[in-house]
Order: sequence, then structure tokens, then C-alpha cells
Amino acid sequence: MNDKTTHFGFKTVEEEKKSSLVADVFHSVAGKYDIMNDIMSFGLHRIWKQFTFYTSEVKTGDKVLDIAGGTGDITKGFKKIVGESGEVWHTDINSSMLKTGRDRLINEGILTPQCLCDAEKLPFPDNYFNAVCVSFGLRNMTHKDIALAEMCRVLKPGGVLMVLEFSKIYKPLEKFYDLYSFKFLPMMGKLIANDAESYQYLAESIRMHPDQQTLQQMMYDAGFAKVKYHNLTFGVTALHKGYKI
Repeated sequence: MNDKTTHFGFKTVEEEKKSSLVADVFHSVAGKYDIMNDIMSFGLHRIWKQFTFYTSEVKTGDKVLDIAGGTGDITKGFKKIVGESGEVWHTDINSSMLKTGRDRLINEGILTPQCLCDAEKLPFPDNYFNAVCVSFGLRNMTHKDIALAEMCRVLKPGGVLMVLEFSKIYKPLEKFYDLYSFKFLPMMGKLIANDAESYQYLAESIRMHPDQQTLQQMMYDAGFAKVKYHNLTFGVTALHKGYKI
């Protein structure tokens, strides 16, 4: 019997149960995910993603893996950069999110390969991609160290990993951010998505995610080099970048 435990928000759960609990959250929020992103971040998530694209070093013809690709924002952005000669895989572990993203991409005339897969067991060969990006997905993974090692495995030598994720906000803003996260987010989740609990979990999951320096070290431990991060919007989010040796 597996007696290992992990965090699901502020709750302690058995490791083997976390993925299904996270799945329930995203099955619930998939339909309203985009509008809630705009409301929760006051539209800033679009700027954070644009910063990721502009600093990615991805170029025409490259192969890119979008992990936890959800509704397809990251896939869409990188597809524009790599062009017809490039390749962008839109992937997610959650079927509802992947379907929502697939439909949205097709509606915008973007045809690109897609895969329902677990970041801890990526179904891609070694040394295949020029770039891997995971945007607001790493914090939901049970074994982040295993997922990061998998991302390193599928990258070509010299390839870049980009992790865009909520992080630790500057200390003077912590009290306001806590009020916003634990009062406003669940309330808006209830009003717009009829789901306060999922947004309560999302707020809690942000607090349980490693801070900037800890994630930087985790990327080094997974085999990446020259790992740096950029704080965005006072540390509400951070973009970590590391390179496969």
C-alpha cells in the first residue's frame, strides 16, 4: 500500500489520489477557464505570456512542446513563431482542457498535433524538442522533480525550458494578495463558474508552490544549466528559464 502523501492545496492527500483531484478541478473549470483568467489577472496573464514568447529564443522551424497547454494560448503563440516549417505539440493531462483548447485552436484556423499525456511520463523521444514550455501547470503536478527531469530528457542539447508560474509575491503586498486570493477569487468562481471550491484550491495551490529560488534549484537538480528567473508583476508570477547541457 502506498502511504506517501502530498499536498492538494492546503490539504494532505495520498499521492496516488492527487491527479484525480486535480483532474476534477479542471474538468469543472474548463468551460469558463479563459474568462476567469482575464478576471483573476485583470488581463495581465496575456502580458506574462507575451513576455514568455519574446524572451523564448524560439525561431522559425523549431519544435516546441506545450505542457499543460489547456485552452491553447501558449500553443497558439509559439505556432505563430515557428511557422509552417515548425512543430508545436499542444498537450494536457486533462481531457476537458485539451478538448477546449483543441476546439479553440481549430476555430482560429490553427492545426497542430495534440496529445493527452502526463508530464511525468512524456510520450516523446529523447532530444526531440528545441523548447519546452509549461504555463501555470507545474504547481499541479504531484512529482515536480520527475516532471522536470522528463522535460529535460525530451529537449535537444542546448534546448530551453520555460516555466511560467505563480510565485512568491513581494512581501509588502502579501496581506493584500492574501485577501484577494482567498476572498475575491472563490467569490468570482462562484458567480461566474458556479464553482467556489475549485478557485479556493487554485489559490491554495499557489501558496504551496515552491518559491523562485527553490524552483531554480529544482531545475538545476533536474539537469538544467544557466537557470534564471524573471519576476513579473511584483512576483505574482515568475518566468524560469533553463537550458539542457
